[in-house]
Amino acid sequence: MAMTRVRPGRALFKTRGRPTGVPVRGRDSAVIDWAAYIDGHRVCTDTVADAVRLIRDGRLTPEGDSAGFVWVGLHEPSAAELTEFAEVFGLHPLAVEDAIHAHQRPKLERYDDVHFVVMKTVGYVSAGPGAAEVVETGEIMIFCGPDFVVTVRHGTHGELGPVRSDLEKDPERLAHGPAAVLHAVADRVVDGYVGVADAVMEDIDEVEEAVFSPERTDESRRIYRLKREVIQLKRAVGPLAGPLRNLSGRRFVPAEIKEYLRDVEDHLTRVREQVESYDELLNPILQAHMTQVTVADNKDMRKISAWGAIFMVPTAIAGIYGMNFKHMPETQWQFGYPMILGVIALACFSLHRGFRHNGWL
Repeated sequence: MAMTRVRPGRALFKTRGRPTGVPVRGRDSAVIDWAAYIDGHRVCTDTVADAVRLIRDGRLTPEGDSAGFVWVGLHEPSAAELTEFAEVFGLHPLAVEDAIHAHQRPKLERYDDVHFVVMKTVGYVSAGPGAAEVVETGEIMIFCGPDFVVTVRHGTHGELGPVRSDLEKDPERLAHGPAAVLHAVADRVVDGYVGVADAVMEDIDEVEEAVFSPERTDESRRIYRLKREVIQLKRAVGPLAGPLRNLSGRRFVPAEIKEYLRDVEDHLTRVREQVESYDELLNPILQAHMTQVTVADNKDMRKISAWGAIFMVPTAIAGIYGMNFKHMPETQWQFGYPMILGVIALACFSLHRGFRHNGWL
C-alpha cells in the first residue's frame, strides 16, 4: 500500500460539515482538544472524524496495524456526547456509564483490547476565613485502545493541556503510542498528589504551632477539617497503587514506558506514606488541644469560684444587716457602719490573698 508522508501540523484532508457520529469542538461541546499523532508528531485535522480516518485508513504498518493514534480530550461530557465516541471507538457501555457519572474508585479494567483507567485528581484550596474545604477532588478516566486515547476529566482542576504540550515537545516518547499518554497523565496526577500533600503538611504545621502557642485560640474546627481532607486525600492516593502496578505488567505497554510507570509508582508510594502519617500527626495535636481547652476551662472555673467566694462576704453581711430588725448589734453605734466596712474589706482581702497564693487568681 502506498504511503503518504504527512508533515506535522498539516491537515491531510478537510471535510465540509460535521461527520455523523463524531462531535467537533464548539462553545458548548465537551471536546477540549484532539489530534492524530504519527511517529510522535501531531497532525492537525478539522474534525475528530478526520483524525480517526487518518490513523485507521491513511497510515498502516506492514502488519496492518495503525502506526499512530488519536488522542481526544473531553471535559465533563454529556451522556449523548460520550455515547457518540463510544460508537466510534468501540467503548464498553459499562465503562462509558462510569465515565459519565464519575465518583469512581481508582481502578484498571480491560474490555477486549481497550483498557479503562480511573484516577482521582486533587486540588488544594487555600483555607481562608469561612473556607469549607482544603482539598477538592476530581477524576480522570482514560480509555486506552490500540490506536486511540480518550481522556474524560471531571472537576475544575487537573487540566491535561500542559500534559499534551509537554508530550508534543518529546516526539520520541510520544511515538510509543497510547501508553506514553497513559504514563504522562498518571505522572501528572501523582505530581498533583505531591503538591497537595506538601500544602496540607504546611497547614498541619501552622495548626501545631497555633495549638502550642501562648495565645489562646480555638483550632478544633480547623483540625477536624484537616482530618476530613486527609481522609479524602487517602481515598485518592491509596487505591491507585494497584492499577499502576498492574499497568506495568500489561503487554501493550512498551518496556521504556514500564520503567517510567515504575518511577511514578515509587512517587505514589512515598506520597501514600506521607499522607498516612498525617493522621498520626493530627491525632496527638487534637488531643493536646482538647487537653489545653480542658485546662483553660478549669482555670476559668477556679477564677469564677474564687471571685464568687470573695463577693459572697459583702453579700452575706449586707443581707444580714438589711433585714432591719429593731434590736440588732451595732445598729445604734456610731462606729458600727465603718466597722462593718472594715470587716468586709479585711475578709475580702484575706480571701483574695489566699486564692492568689493557691493559683486560683
